Amino acid sequence: MTMEQPERGWRGTPDLWLEAAYTLLVEGGVEAVKVMPLANRLGLSRTSFYWHFPDREALLAGLVERWQARNTGSLVARCEMPAATIAEAMLNLFDCWYDSTLFDSRLEFAMRTWSLTDPAVARAMAEADATRIAAITGLFRRFGYDETEADTRARTLYLTQVGYIALRSEESLEVRLRRVPAYVLTFCGVAPTPAEAEAFRRRHLPAG
Repeated sequence: MTMEQPERGWRGTPDLWLEAAYTLLVEGGVEAVKVMPLANRLGLSRTSFYWHFPDREALLAGLVERWQARNTGSLVARCEMPAATIAEAMLNLFDCWYDSTLFDSRLEFAMRTWSLTDPAVARAMAEADATRIAAITGLFRRFGYDETEADTRARTLYLTQVGYIALRSEESLEVRLRRVPAYVLTFCGVAPTPAEAEAFRRRHLPAG
């Protein structure tokens, strides 16, 4: 049985091209994201690209939008989730570091590397950092921390995670989960209850 071939003249879709561009970006950096390598990867013609995007810059802009929507959008949303305690709120935010559909660390690393050589991306990164820190600060303020303490705790939490990404730190899931209660205590001054810690653990353990 042979795999059904795309219809003749098929040019792909914008999302297909963006997904391929994302793969090249996280594998080789922004310099790897070029039209011909994308076309070769997809088995499509170079001219098919221009059916969806006017130029490479438009594709790169799409990657920036994808990063903003996933990483910054998800982080802000997790900070705004209802929570009964500050520890539960911390664990809602920590979901970002354990679920790549919420916060893509590979993409974040690639974007930060890209920002070192592209002033426009550097500005977008600075805006994202400010938005994220403000969201985390707001989370602490909701639970009664004053402005200075909320800001300091937010920066401590966020910059720690940025450090993990920048260093491309690799730890087993079990080790990471074991540290979660202590991290919550470190960042907010309150340890999660056993029930809160177990609920977090269960939603991040592999199924089965």
